[in-house]
Amino acid sequence: MDSQTVIALSAVVIAIASLVVSAYQVRATRLHNRHTLRPLLQLRLKISAGQRAGIWMVNTGLGPAIITGTRVWLDGKELGSWNRETSRHVRRDIAPQPRASALSDGMGVPPGYTDYLLTVDDYNPAANNAFLELITRRMDLEVRYESLYGGEGYTVSTRRNSWWQSDTPPAYDPASTPSHDDASGPDGARLN
Repeated sequence: MDSQTVIALSAVVIAIASLVVSAYQVRATRLHNRHTLRPLLQLRLKISAGQRAGIWMVNTGLGPAIITGTRVWLDGKELGSWNRETSRHVRRDIAPQPRASALSDGMGVPPGYTDYLLTVDDYNPAANNAFLELITRRMDLEVRYESLYGGEGYTVSTRRNSWWQSDTPPAYDPASTPSHDDASGPDGARLN
């Protein structure tokens, strides 16, 4: 092998190595960009006497979430999507009737977004016992979403045991004023 061949082979090896490094850098950059724009939706429960109470959704991530679907269960029976009709059905027997915000497929949820999906103003343990029973025992909600990049299939749900850290939420005691604001999941995530 003469020196010309060695130089030519060295140039080819260097070119292939730089192509591999460039491809790796492109992949790492894309992955970094996905993580930079990752949404993180949370469903939180807030119940404090004398304050607004209910289930609220928060996007604590750095990027917007795109809702791809929702599901609601009432007393173990699936009702469908969390839309205006379903929220009316869920709330129909609750007095005073709570307010609701619907979610639709394709809806964008910007970073920092916070809104109640089901709420009562000025929560009163005696007057809103049916509402407490609804959001802690009878109703379950699931929200499926993805980032702007799409295809991740993220899900947040109240159907997990971490909702109350046990299979059963605390019992209602009319003699005390319940405040579940200090509840947190097993991963330390706050539920209020």
